[in-house]
Amino acid sequence: MEIILTQDVDKVGAYNEVVKVRPGFARNFLIPKGLALVANDTNKKIIADKVKQHQAKVAKVMAELNAIAEQLNNAVITVGAKTGTSGKIFGAVTALQVADAIKKQKGIEVDRKKITFGEEIKNLGTYAATIQLHKEISVAVNVEVVGE
Repeated sequence: MEIILTQDVDKVGAYNEVVKVRPGFARNFLIPKGLALVANDTNKKIIADKVKQHQAKVAKVMAELNAIAEQLNNAVITVGAKTGTSGKIFGAVTALQVADAIKKQKGIEVDRKKITFGEEIKNLGTYAATIQLHKEISVAVNVEVVGE
C-alpha cells in the first residue's frame, strides 16, 4: 500500500515522502496516529503544492542567511573586558558577549549557541570564532578583545 508520510517515521521514511508499506501497518498504525495519508491523486497534488511552497520558503531563508554571511565574513568584532595589570581577563569572554557585540556593531542578531571558539578567550588579543548560521552556512569572524 502506498502512503504519504506527514511526519518523519523511523525506519519508514521522511516527511512528505511517498513510501510503500504493508496494508495492515498503514491502516492500523500510521493513518490512525496521523503519521500518514493514503497516497491517492488528490493527496499527492496537495503534497506537491506543499513541497513547492516549502522550497520557496527555504530559498528565501537561504538568501537572507547568505546576505548575513556576506556582512559577517571575516568581520572584526570588538569586545571589551575587564583586565588585570598583566593583561589577563577576569573570567573569560563568552559567546553571549560576542553575540551582544555583533548585535551592537553590525545590527545582526545571532544565537549565542551557534558561536564557537577555537580556544578559550582569557587574554587580550584577536581570536577566531565560527558562527553556524545554518547547517550549510558557517562564517568565520575575528573577535578582538580589548581592555575596558
